[in-house]
Amino acid sequence: MISKKYFDNVGLGSILEKVLAGDRLSIEDGHTLYDCADLTALGALASIVRRRLHGNKTFYVLNRHINYTNICINGCKFCAYARERGEEGSFQLSKEDILEKLRSAPVTPREIHVVGGCHPDIPLSFFEDTFTAIKKEFPQATLKCFTAVEIAHLAKIDGISTIETLERLRAVGVEMLPGGGAEIFDPETRNKICPKKIDGDSWLKIHGEAHSLGYTTNCTMLFGHVETIENRLDHLDQLRKQQDATGGFNCFIPLPFLTENSKLKIDNPLTGIDELKTIAISRLMLDNIPHIKAYWVMLTVKQAQVALHYGADDFDGTVVEEKIGHMAGATSEQVLGRKELEEMIIGCGFTPVERDAAFNEIS
Repeated sequence: MISKKYFDNVGLGSILEKVLAGDRLSIEDGHTLYDCADLTALGALASIVRRRLHGNKTFYVLNRHINYTNICINGCKFCAYARERGEEGSFQLSKEDILEKLRSAPVTPREIHVVGGCHPDIPLSFFEDTFTAIKKEFPQATLKCFTAVEIAHLAKIDGISTIETLERLRAVGVEMLPGGGAEIFDPETRNKICPKKIDGDSWLKIHGEAHSLGYTTNCTMLFGHVETIENRLDHLDQLRKQQDATGGFNCFIPLPFLTENSKLKIDNPLTGIDELKTIAISRLMLDNIPHIKAYWVMLTVKQAQVALHYGADDFDGTVVEEKIGHMAGATSEQVLGRKELEEMIIGCGFTPVERDAAFNEIS
């Protein structure tokens, strides 16, 4: 471990003391971490927390992503995935399309991750019917379905509350919510990048409702666009406050903004250093959320491997087919096999551990 004197010299001595004591870091501490130019020191601090929680383990899952449509009414300015109905490149999967994608997966998935656009008229009943069929054919798989934005949209289409929507989905086997749609909670920033989406308070409310019904959920932050460091730290603080109130967040996924195919143009795209710094700071600030994901689809595999030394403990999984990040410009592979995942984790000096969707270890 780097010496206490080293941390003192780079201005992180008091934060090291808090980390070793398990004390919560303040927003001011977060600014100090972002201001620090010594990436090695940040990684060392994040690794202390990561190893305290998970030792040398790095988790992965045999999962299958299903993006059921890219037809969406929201028109977010950063999104390269969404299309209008009838527009070239738009698509909408049927129930049979979805089942066939699952049947043709290279391995039987333990986790089925379903997200898509906010289609103007797909009713909740379509998904109830589809998920019932999925659970009948793939009873061993956990259904992780719909961002909070999609939940609010489905509730609006059916004229019901978001908690009733969650109850109906729970009744057909959905157990988890993914963390998408959080973007950045700051209202001014959100209005610039996704003005038609539900606001940050509504996103947090829906996850709190899900937690009250027994769901576990993930949470995210899209960073590297028009937000400030203050916005990032406020976002992390709101997530941990929600976790204090309702529990239920299982994993945090920091999502780097991919600029290649986005209509949202920015002057200073993310650097690899900023990605790693944000992952490390997320691990340090989110003291009550157990897992940090290195989402290789959007980070690239090589950067995700490095992120394991900067606080991340989960390498996601096989994925198989992912459209949202790749339509935005992701250059990663579409699928990784179990052997590849394990070799990548071992190559970084960690012990690969297969998990289910709830992070229960698979022996």
